[in-house]
Amino acid sequence: MSVNDYNLITHQIIRCAREVHKILGPGLLESVYEVCLNRELESAGLHVERQKLLPIVYKDKILNKDFIIDQLIENEIILELKSVAG
Repeated sequence: MSVNDYNLITHQIIRCAREVHKILGPGLLESVYEVCLNRELESAGLHVERQKLLPIVYKDKILNKDFIIDQLIENEIILELKSVAG
């Protein structure tokens, strides 16, 4: 994937996140923003996987622990969502 591809996808992600925030506003649970953002991203034509398990690899050994990412976009970009009380 080229830098231009990453830039294009990043702009789409930001546009979608702004749309969700514009509609929902601040102060909701992260899980609410996650499902709404997932819908926006898919509507924009992006492939999204939610709550994706990634194994932890340390010194070439897969450990008995997974890292759970909020969203994996286009199988390239990890998106972690955070929400704070508004």
